[in-house]
Amino acid sequence: CVLLYVFQVFLLQKYAYPADELMPLSCRGRVRGQEPNRGDIDDSLGKFSLTLIDTLDTLVVLNKLDEFEDAVRKAVKDVRLDNDVVVSVFETNIRVLGGLLGGHVMADLLRQRGDRMQWYQDELLHMAKELGHRLLPAFNTTSGLPYPKVNLRYGVLNPLSRTGTESDTCTACAGTMILEFAALSRLSGESVFEEHARKALDVLWERRQRGSDLVGTVINIHNGEWVRRDSGVGAGIDSYYEYLMKAYILLGDNVFLERFNVHYSAIMKYISQPPLLLNVHMHNPTVSVRSWMDSLLAFFPGLQVLRGDLKPAIETHEMLYQVTKQHKFLPEAFTTEFRVHWGQHLLRPEFAESTYYLYKATGDPYYLRVGQSIVEKLNAYARVPCGFAAVQDVRTGTHEDRMDSFFLAEMFKYLYLLFSEKNELPIDIDDYIFTTEAHLLPVSLSTTQPPCQGNNTTVPVSHEEDLFTHSCPSTETLFPNNPSFAKTIRDSYKYLTGVGRKIRISSDRPVVVFNLFSTFLSLQEHKGVYRVKLVAEVSQTPEEEVVVPHVVQLISPPFLGRTVLTAGPAKFGMDLMKQEHGGSIVKASPYTACGPIDNAVELKGHIALALRGDCMFAAKARWLQEAGAIGVIFIDHHEGSNSEETPLFQMVGDGDSTEDITLPLVFLFSREGAVLTAALEKHHNVDVLLLPKERQLGHGEDQEADDFQFVLLKKNNNEKTKTNSMSVNSSVLYLLEKLALWLFCRK
Repeated sequence: CVLLYVFQVFLLQKYAYPADELMPLSCRGRVRGQEPNRGDIDDSLGKFSLTLIDTLDTLVVLNKLDEFEDAVRKAVKDVRLDNDVVVSVFETNIRVLGGLLGGHVMADLLRQRGDRMQWYQDELLHMAKELGHRLLPAFNTTSGLPYPKVNLRYGVLNPLSRTGTESDTCTACAGTMILEFAALSRLSGESVFEEHARKALDVLWERRQRGSDLVGTVINIHNGEWVRRDSGVGAGIDSYYEYLMKAYILLGDNVFLERFNVHYSAIMKYISQPPLLLNVHMHNPTVSVRSWMDSLLAFFPGLQVLRGDLKPAIETHEMLYQVTKQHKFLPEAFTTEFRVHWGQHLLRPEFAESTYYLYKATGDPYYLRVGQSIVEKLNAYARVPCGFAAVQDVRTGTHEDRMDSFFLAEMFKYLYLLFSEKNELPIDIDDYIFTTEAHLLPVSLSTTQPPCQGNNTTVPVSHEEDLFTHSCPSTETLFPNNPSFAKTIRDSYKYLTGVGRKIRISSDRPVVVFNLFSTFLSLQEHKGVYRVKLVAEVSQTPEEEVVVPHVVQLISPPFLGRTVLTAGPAKFGMDLMKQEHGGSIVKASPYTACGPIDNAVELKGHIALALRGDCMFAAKARWLQEAGAIGVIFIDHHEGSNSEETPLFQMVGDGDSTEDITLPLVFLFSREGAVLTAALEKHHNVDVLLLPKERQLGHGEDQEADDFQFVLLKKNNNEKTKTNSMSVNSSVLYLLEKLALWLFCRK
């Protein structure tokens, strides 16, 4: 791990510095504005050498102290924080502010030891304070919840800021400020940072659903109303819960532990369905709102270890490990049947994080083997000449030219700590709490620095307490002379994703459908030797969902149905299996369709072309439907993707109800989409049919129900006609209408 990390730092400085990120496929730095815009993803980039700052304290953990001192000198000398750029408040806080604070804590420690860093005069802390003040304008809202974005130079409401129009933010975005802001206040003596972070947490606590004690995913920053009411422990909420627990550990304020315990009881009552963690509706938590999970929830077993709740932590972690064994990495999202929902893998560290926590809690060498498998898969499937590349689709193994800063800041740190003994580290790791970006903050802050004014909270009387409600867990209590405890729990789930003995998962949630597997042993006599054979038997459950290929068939001249593009369907909108749909295509403006449509007049009554990315499919569909489109063809933004090399998938909604979306929707990969856009550019008026592949015009010659013979009159260049006899279904009537109109207009 040390060698790999140092190699990565070398590559970063050789190819990328002072850029924010290294692009591992093209071997150059990613500078915002010089590469194609990736939408919200680029809001992490602020032209402040993101990866350098994000990885400072990792160098100390790996005992690379010379490299650390050199990196601090570079940061102090080169990094500017007053750039005219709009950044994510959340990402800038956890990556840059957290990185500066973690770097300062390590630099100060080394300076106090007297053998290095004697030149250091708290420069990183001064930079952190400057950045904190540049983030503060985001909190200028009526509720106290921060804007999701801020301009580092002009703030939020300045006419030059190019931001401030947002009305919503995610729960995690508003609730993941307290560790960094409180540490900044305690270290700098300026209480304003901690006060704002506490206020945001107060608002989220007050806006929880009192009946379930759950929070939603997206909230309005002005009036505090919930925009998305689905509740879980993954994307959009995750680190809010994490920071309540860790704020108690860092600051010693009981209010944070009390709030965490109330939320945790609700999570275990409604969201936890061991080994699964499924989103529910905060107002009706007995019903799951979706049948898939996202990879960010992989942090939760580690948080449960801090809570002392080891059994569900082991169960969920084992489920996640089985998914990684099936797909090499954790897909960005996967179904309750453990199939790929979103195939992307961004080299996220959450699974490694939970593996580290479980090993430290149990001492079970099993988790060392899990860590070994993580390292081996990274080297086998993500290693490229200039670093490690994100995986575009775990099913195909194709790469993206992307290596986020958290890969070096978190993944290497947790893996190194997993395999290290305490006496091998240059610091006592137990003296620190990890932020959500794995930056190190000293737990001594609660006693060595003056506290800010506390929050007030009222805990429901019905809240149940247990052994660890007001104390940190002890491994002696958790595992009294029973080192095999974790194994007995894991054994129930080790065949979860494939062949194995029967697993019972109790659930009365109507949305959830499980594919359960049972096994039986059969003895086979072979040359006098009885062999044990495992035979898989699928239980009586609904058949596994299959993606039905659809097509976009070009029917206007000169194509006349001969150009057929393979497309993926959607799980929402008009059901094209019941009724095919056709019309003329028009390119949406903006092409991503993530906001009001500029060419609504032109688009009305036509099928829209829209580019994937920047927002959810459902959001695009709603904007286009509002503009008057009668259908949507989404085109992949990953250049070169195609249906021959990449498995089809079904587009899904955004977690909320999609019953309001009635348009027919299909998805084309990049190469097929290029054929369609080229046709539109050349011929201007292109008519298409959207329908299942098996029902495309001219596809079958033996259809019975709706088939009929028809005569198609087609004018040739010599103004002669010829007769073609072919068998088609009733959808050809649309084609006949279009051809008749075209012939009439030509004549």
